[in-house]
Amino acid sequence: MATAIRMRSLADPPVAGAAAAEAAVQPANLRNVEEVMTPPLAIKRHDVGGAPPVAPAVAQPAMGARLLGRLRTQLGSLALSVLSIGLLLGFWYLGTEYRWDFYIRFTNVPTPGEVYTEFMGLIGSAKFQANIGISLGRIMLGFCIATGLGVLLGLLCGRYALLKGLLFPALEVLRPIPAIAWVPISIMLWPTTETSIVFITFIGAFFPILLNTLHGVAAVDPVLIRAARCLGAGEVALMTRVILPGALPHIFTGLAVGMGVAWVSLIAAEMISGQFGVGYFTWEAYSLIEYPHIVIGMLVIGVLGLLCSGGIRLLSRLVMPWQRVGTKENA
Repeated sequence: MATAIRMRSLADPPVAGAAAAEAAVQPANLRNVEEVMTPPLAIKRHDVGGAPPVAPAVAQPAMGARLLGRLRTQLGSLALSVLSIGLLLGFWYLGTEYRWDFYIRFTNVPTPGEVYTEFMGLIGSAKFQANIGISLGRIMLGFCIATGLGVLLGLLCGRYALLKGLLFPALEVLRPIPAIAWVPISIMLWPTTETSIVFITFIGAFFPILLNTLHGVAAVDPVLIRAARCLGAGEVALMTRVILPGALPHIFTGLAVGMGVAWVSLIAAEMISGQFGVGYFTWEAYSLIEYPHIVIGMLVIGVLGLLCSGGIRLLSRLVMPWQRVGTKENA
């Protein structure tokens, strides 16, 4: 037994000696490898005892480059917008300058110069400014009422099937009726002309907002609702923190569509039964054969509608910042 142990100890190499020899040889070998694999600057810093070489970081895009790219995108979009409007003005100018008369008649249409001259004379008129202010007040009042009622009913009908079954069939009967057809009955229903015009504006905006809110509630992921239930959310918290934020994209789509329909309804109501407003101003200009004023009224309606739609888009960006972040990541 002792002889076997002694023979085994003689056969095994000395561990301490081998480790020492390996430690003596290893630095030289590693240095040769580093001299081949690393640049001279890294070898010099390593030899003098400096910090080990660090891999160069991935270059991040500079802030100036990103701003420049965004500026180019904005300038490109602005150039396309200017080109589009310029083409429209050019077509208008050519048609009125040469008095085109091939199915579309430009014989009585005023030129851009005539419209500009008349507009500069009207811009300081108190009556013209009052007409614009009255139309804006009507559209804001009718649209705000339609937004509050349409979003509320859309959320409730989308959430509770019993309420939807009770209210939605009656609303579907009224929805296809154009806002213009409501003018006679609204004059009989409401005590003043002003109230009837606001009601017609409300009708025009209400149904697009209601339907889009319903679709928004139906599009909310059921997994989110079940998760909120599991976390102890009540009905109010579920409605305000899960369903309403999930339906907001559809709601703002309904607001944009409803604003356009509200302007159509308002102008039609002002032309038929109004005594003030941009619609009444445009119809009065036609009755008095003041053709430049007709075009001015149309352009004012277009600009006001554009400003209202832009305000809705701006509000959507403020209320739904996650939509903007998602768009940037997808881009």
